Amino acid sequence: DVQLVESGGGSVQAGGSLRISCKATGYTSSSYCMAWFRQAPGKEREGVATVDSTGNANYAESVKGRFTIIMNNAQNTVWLQVNSLLPEDTAVYYCAGSWDVSAKWALESMTRPDFGYWGQGTQVTVS
Repeated sequence: DVQLVESGGGSVQAGGSLRISCKATGYTSSSYCMAWFRQAPGKEREGVATVDSTGNANYAESVKGRFTIIMNNAQNTVWLQVNSLLPEDTAVYYCAGSWDVSAKWALESMTRPDFGYWGQGTQVTVS
């Protein structure tokens, strides 16, 4: 089975940076789409960034220019580099992955139903 394990969250002051990681294991297909979502208290889970197996990336408007999604195939790891953090970036950040047919459109859709595998989440707090 596919497993996704996040790490690297924490507390940071506004304007600071973090890199959160997600290691993927157990997948067999070389065609995929990986994503980061986040969920703030009292809000819906929203897509933040996606990357596919060809290296294409997509970002939510709210994080463009501040966040970068990086896929390292050799290490089976996807990182989210978050810079210029704002208090409204405070949320639990979830790694998600798709290795089935939905991976073809998940890059652009960035919606929860297109991702079948999820990590446990990591807290990012900006004060």
